[in-house]
This record gives sequence, structure tokens and C-alpha cells, in this order.
Amino acid sequence: MKHLVLDNPGFIALEKGFAEWLSVLGYAQTTVYNVPSVVREFLHFLEQNEVRSIRALEQAHFEQYYQYVSHRANQRPGKRGSGLSNSYLNSHLFGLEKFMEYLHHRGMHDLPALTISHERVVRPEITVLTIDEIRLLYRATEEHNHHHLNASIVSRDQTLLTIFYGCGLRRSEGSALRIEDINFDTRVLHVRKGKNYRERFVPFNRASAKTLESYVYDYRPLLLKTRSEGVLFVSANDGKPLTGQALYQRLKILQQRTEDTDLLAKDIGLHTLRHSIATHLLSAGMDVQKISRFLGHRSLESTQIYTHLVKHHD
Repeated sequence: MKHLVLDNPGFIALEKGFAEWLSVLGYAQTTVYNVPSVVREFLHFLEQNEVRSIRALEQAHFEQYYQYVSHRANQRPGKRGSGLSNSYLNSHLFGLEKFMEYLHHRGMHDLPALTISHERVVRPEITVLTIDEIRLLYRATEEHNHHHLNASIVSRDQTLLTIFYGCGLRRSEGSALRIEDINFDTRVLHVRKGKNYRERFVPFNRASAKTLESYVYDYRPLLLKTRSEGVLFVSANDGKPLTGQALYQRLKILQQRTEDTDLLAKDIGLHTLRHSIATHLLSAGMDVQKISRFLGHRSLESTQIYTHLVKHHD
């Protein structure tokens, strides 16, 4: 509630410090702007209930506040008088969770735990493949290789896995990738058409370099029927660029070839490969900020979903 005014100097300082902490951690500007407003409403509630110091916070205050915010009327223009939505209540819980995390960071370890419970609006579950399932997909690229044309398709399928898993590209980024965007000397991909028109440079390892070089120099030329437009992924039928949908279909074919019961039961797409590499890198101990840059996320907030996935899969 941005219009609420705090009187307690200590609470004012906490709100300001909390916003600065979110900014330092790399949260999106919208989060840095909006979440402290949620905390301000909580602090204002404490003021109204004669709580003059955050160290006087008791567990009962959380429950009282949640009852208050759950039943108060919506005060937004156009929705005035209606009840608050689940997503709005969730934003309050998220804000309070982060605020308590901030207070613990400040050394206030003796504060009560946040015990507010609410049936949250659950995001669609993110599918992540295991490393063994990724290996099964790579192995599936080499099946049904009965004539020379299939050798080129095998190489292209392996390149597909390398781009979307090994390099973590989005569907649109991978389908738009061009030969000139691959620097084999520095082992770096230049992603020119990233999300929101942001470009980035993505490193790849020696194994990925070997796969890409084999496809680009040995097998991709065999797929070309006409003069190439320079796009990395081309069709075996006419040599024209493959769409994101066509690349998705190739992945589904590889999934079917694995004949693995667990893998076949998963609803996977090209973005599944991106989710998987992020989770595997985090599990291997890579710093979340490096993973954020690798994926091209604008802030750490987007990358931190994988910390929950790692805990779930562990």
C-alpha cells in the first residue's frame, strides 16, 4: 500500500534497508519497487497495534495480520470494495518471507518464524530431466542410422541437444542462431535475438565445440539444396531454415526413441532442456549469478526458481 505513511523511524529505516537489499541481490526493479510496499502495510499494521520495535514481533502478529489482509476490501481503482485475489495475497506472503530473510541477514535470529499459511496459486510445474535422461536423448540420436542422409540428421539432432541443453538457449534463440554467431576460436555463441531484444554471449565446452564443428563443416552442407541463408538448423527436405516447431518435433522423436518409461511420461519441450541444464549446473555448485548470466535472465529472481527445483529433486 504505497499511500500508507509510517511514523516509526525504525520501521522506516527497515523498509528502506529492505529495498536496498533486494536491489543488491539483483531482483527486478518491479520487485524492488513493489515488495517493500507490501512490507510497509505489515509495518503499518504493527504500528496500529502498538508494536514499537521489530524485536517485539510475536508469532501472533503474523496470524492477526493475515486475518486482517485476507478480509479487508480491495482498495484499487476499479476493484474497490471487492475481495483480494489469491495472487495479491501471495504477493504479501512472498514479501513477508523476503522481509524475514532480510531481518535474519541483519542478525535478528531470535524473531519468530513466519507461520502464515495460504493455499497459494501454484505455478505450472517445471519439468526437469535427469542427467541420465539427457544421455538417453543423445543416445537416441544415433538410432535408425541406416543410410548416409541419416548421418547428417544424427549430427543435426546432436547439435539440437547441444544448443538447447548444453548452451541453454531459448526456443526462439536457437532457431534464429546463424553460423556466423558461433566462434569456435573462443568457444562462444553470440545470441543476437534474446528475450526483449537483449543480446548475450554464451560459452560452450570442448565436447560441444566438437559436435558443432562436425555439423557445421561436415554434415550441414549435405543438407543444403540451395544457397544457405546462414541459419544453423536447416531442413533435410529443402535446405531451408527449420522453425522452432520443427525443432520441437525432432526432440519429441528422440524422446519416443528412448523407449524409457519415465522419460516418455514427461511432457517435454525445448525449454525443458534449458530448465534441465540450469538445474544441473546449480546442483554441481555453480554460482547462481553465473547461471543467471548464462541463461540471459534480467535478474536473479528468474534464476532462483531453480534453487527450489534442486531442493525438490535432491
